[in-house]
Amino acid sequence: MLLRLFLLFAIVPVIEVWLIIKVGRVIGPLPTVAILLAISLAGAWLARSQGFRLIAAIRDELAAGRLPAAHILDGAFVLAGGILLLTPGFFTDLVGLALLFPPSRRFLKLWLGIWLENRLRRGNFVMRRF
Repeated sequence: MLLRLFLLFAIVPVIEVWLIIKVGRVIGPLPTVAILLAISLAGAWLARSQGFRLIAAIRDELAAGRLPAAHILDGAFVLAGGILLLTPGFFTDLVGLALLFPPSRRFLKLWLGIWLENRLRRGNFVMRRF
């Protein structure tokens, strides 16, 4: 697990710098910065609107007496997407925007459910107390 985190924090910045340099060479430094800022602003607006929509959906589910598990997972994806949009770079912006769009979140929830079900079926899922 520690090795995976190390690789994640070592490889993602390298990818980001490489992409920014490549894009900057093609379109120039000022348009590159402008695109990064525009993506961040659009992502912040989208994260805000999706967040408010999810809060309303969670409130409605709770008022109806149902557990809003799917909406809470959506909220976690929106939060992660918003955090990724705060980091400068094209790769993290792309992943962050993907987490903010409802169709990609539906796909991620489906994939996560299948992955978790397979882990539980094989007995590879372990709960630890700290």
